[in-house]
Amino acid sequence: MTARAIQTVEQLHDLLSEPTPPVIETLRQLDGDIILLGAGGKMGPTLARMARRASDAAGVKRRVIGVSRFSSGDQAKEFQSHGIETISCNLLEEEAVAGLPDVPNVIFMAGMKFGSTGREAITWAMNSYLPGVICRKFARSRLVAFSTGNVYGLTSVAGGGSRETDAPVPVGEYAMSCLGRERVFEFFSREHKIPMTLIRLNYACELRYGVLVDLSRKVWREEVIDMTMGYFNIIWQGDANAMVLQAFAQVAAPTLVLNVTGPETLNVRHVCERFAHLMNRSVTFSGAECDAALLSNAHKAFELLGRPRVSAEQLIEWVADWTMRGGATLGKPTHFESRNGKF
Repeated sequence: MTARAIQTVEQLHDLLSEPTPPVIETLRQLDGDIILLGAGGKMGPTLARMARRASDAAGVKRRVIGVSRFSSGDQAKEFQSHGIETISCNLLEEEAVAGLPDVPNVIFMAGMKFGSTGREAITWAMNSYLPGVICRKFARSRLVAFSTGNVYGLTSVAGGGSRETDAPVPVGEYAMSCLGRERVFEFFSREHKIPMTLIRLNYACELRYGVLVDLSRKVWREEVIDMTMGYFNIIWQGDANAMVLQAFAQVAAPTLVLNVTGPETLNVRHVCERFAHLMNRSVTFSGAECDAALLSNAHKAFELLGRPRVSAEQLIEWVADWTMRGGATLGKPTHFESRNGKF
């Protein structure tokens, strides 16, 4: 992975979708087409491109299909320009889901987090009801489904992060609905022998979105930094994409659960001081770090899928450079500092 600064959105997309040799080998061994449900979100476009690029590099002829509402025709055209088929579909309409092609490899990305406060009913529908609809449709497929580290709740910083064997303690309706999603997937995996991997992702980050982007822009504007949520994990989105695709080689019934994040436990104060140094800004803080935070331990995923290519320090440098040059953002704050589960 190159260490040079990332100059353009096109270059960023290229790096986020660059397949690793293990991804290429996984998709060489994988039989059949791939469909991504909820592909129009933050990760879907580059994940779909990585699947396409890895399949081509492996010499495997397969369809890669992105499914989303595609309210913007431009987004569908962008998928298609990279050899990815698109289907416009409201996944909450069961008849529409029933009409989707029968594909042996399914990536489930649909869900609701931001804006869930005040819209609890649709949050539960998307996060807990929809998985059952998908499992009935794709009962003979392999599934890799996105979940979240939020199902664990806060854990001691000294403990090194929550592990897959830890009991979930979800805080707030978003996290509870995500645990509901996992339980529904687990039910169908057990009852119908559907092979699955559940990905508990804890903060994928690129240059336009993520915890580092939120913090870098506050430092750049010399805003006071709240220290209450004093620690966090991140993973370069390109590395998360790679691990998701490799997870097809790990599917099991009952479902396998994997934490996906970076190896570092990052301190908000230290990260912001690093940004201040790189961007020649002063930084001030309020509050004090609590001894608990939303943290995950991804050791199991590293053993099965390999370690991330991009370090936190490299990503901090990239984000600082992008911020100073006025690079675009997706305009979606992470609200990682929330301790009450409200998003």
